[in-house]
Amino acid sequence: MSRTRVRDAYSRRADEYIQAVGSMDHVHRDDRELVLEMAQLAEGLILDAGCGPGQWTNFLQEHGAEVVGVDLSPVFVERARQRFPRVPFREGTLEDLQVPDGSVGGILSWYSIIHTDPADLGRILREFARCLRPGGYLVTGFFEGPRLEAFDHQVVGAYRWPVRELSGALGDAGFTVHRVHTRTDPGRRPHGAILARRNVGDN
Repeated sequence: MSRTRVRDAYSRRADEYIQAVGSMDHVHRDDRELVLEMAQLAEGLILDAGCGPGQWTNFLQEHGAEVVGVDLSPVFVERARQRFPRVPFREGTLEDLQVPDGSVGGILSWYSIIHTDPADLGRILREFARCLRPGGYLVTGFFEGPRLEAFDHQVVGAYRWPVRELSGALGDAGFTVHRVHTRTDPGRRPHGAILARRNVGDN
């Protein structure tokens, strides 16, 4: 899935997306707790990579984190700045987060890798590892499933990942998986979330 296609699809439907899911009111308690655990473990700056309209970025700042939201869609970045004027947001891609090596303590990637072609995922995970200090933490949320497969997402095509395969990709990129959450809420697709730590010995 090309970045241009994803960017344009979300930019066209930004206001609709915000209305539907752009609030922490839509977030499960377990997900809030997992992300806050990452924030408490992280030392220093947290990147909300693929922040969308900014609700998670604002949530982290409200809970005392130093955080910056980064998103591919200029419309999302504009809306995030309007909604949360005290929170820093900027445009950027998951493949190039534009921070020095080892300069951040945590990364939140909440459903931001779901549109990535599986063949390209390793490059993004290695970028996350590059940005994180050794021992830094990553939380990623994703659509979980029994096999790696594409499906028709409401905005633009996406992928389901089995926990084992995504955990393996994280291991290949220099992470150790610390915790896995999965669930299926009524009327929702199966959800997965992984808390992982960048290996201390990796460069």
